[in-house]
Amino acid sequence: MIIRIMGEGQFDVADVDHKLLQKYDNQVEDAVNVGNEQAARNALNSLHDYVVGHGKPVSDDFLGTSEAVVPFVDATLEEITELLTGEGFIPDPA
Repeated sequence: MIIRIMGEGQFDVADVDHKLLQKYDNQVEDAVNVGNEQAARNALNSLHDYVVGHGKPVSDDFLGTSEAVVPFVDATLEEITELLTGEGFIPDPA
């Protein structure tokens, strides 16, 4: 799976712990659902750090699509909400 972090590039997360990735994604969604901007930003930072720290950067000349888009870490609650789908940022595993 390729995840795009807005303003930073794309990361291949095929070899990461997807349960932990989903946990961070769910924390962002939960915080947004209750309208807690600080908790949403904290969770978004955790998700960001996990993707960047454990994913493999995708080369700039990669022409494929991203399966998920994550906003930049200092996004507002409104900006985070705009990018959320019914499954958070990252699609739930089938």
